[in-house]
Amino acid sequence: MAGNGTAHARREQVKGEARRTVRRAVGKERTTAEGRTEDDARQTERAEEKAKDVCRH
Repeated sequence: MAGNGTAHARREQVKGEARRTVRRAVGKERTTAEGRTEDDARQTERAEEKAKDVCRH
């Protein structure tokens, strides 16, 4: 009986570690994607400002 309980506990522990790893990977990808979106927005703003400056001069 003790062996079954230990095996079950170990299996649950491994499943939990796998879930944490997946969440970490997904979270990192989400953060990276959000960063790219912010960078794209900044680049768009800069391009618009440059276009305005060109038209003024």
